Amino acid sequence: MRTFLAAVSMLSALPLGRFCPTETELRRSLNLFPAAGLLFGALFYGIGWCLAGYCALLPAAMLLALLPEALTKGLHLDGLADTADGFLSGRSRERKLEIMRDSRTGSMGVAAIFALLGMKFALFASLPPELLPAAAGLMMLGGRSGIVLYIGMSRYARPDGMGAIWYREKPFAGILLALLLPSAAGWFFFGVPGCFAGLALAVFAFVWSRITKRVIGGATGDTIGCCEELSELLILAGALAVC
Repeated sequence: MRTFLAAVSMLSALPLGRFCPTETELRRSLNLFPAAGLLFGALFYGIGWCLAGYCALLPAAMLLALLPEALTKGLHLDGLADTADGFLSGRSRERKLEIMRDSRTGSMGVAAIFALLGMKFALFASLPPELLPAAAGLMMLGGRSGIVLYIGMSRYARPDGMGAIWYREKPFAGILLALLLPSAAGWFFFGVPGCFAGLALAVFAFVWSRITKRVIGGATGDTIGCCEELSELLILAGALAVC
């Protein structure tokens, strides 16, 4: 139970009282990221159901695009912005890593944030209202599952950093959950095409791991956060494609 709470604490800003996970619990929590994603997915399924039933489509789409960032206080969105600033800087590998460490957000980071939120809004707004709850729930599950798959396929680019603790051992149980849970949820909500959700996330995680290895030598906390955001976007695009 404490390991699961550690996963929830790492992936959200939900208040957990005085709970303070140990280093071992934090390391093992990676295997339960998909389970935490299932919890967040259930939460956002409920939010999506309420918005679809009692709110116009465009405001509902905007809220479903923005509320996940409130859940994390923009943690993963910050990773997306820092990754965009570094990767699109045109500098050397070492300089890119320095730029990504900088707490300030540059022009490419701001552009990436607006592009991502705009795409999420557009995808939600393009879905039939009755599918908003399923898409929102699967999006939350897929984003957290994508993190585990990416970490399982990459190596860390720095000797230290926020995500280094998760690279000390392979998250085999987490990888299995990251493949099975999105596929099962996808099948439940979208039928046979939804069964490929786990595979789609795995393919994206592999491609992203190759890109980050070539550009900066591996993964960082920022590229992990970026992977989460892009995995959510992938799930929404898939939901629109099969609906």
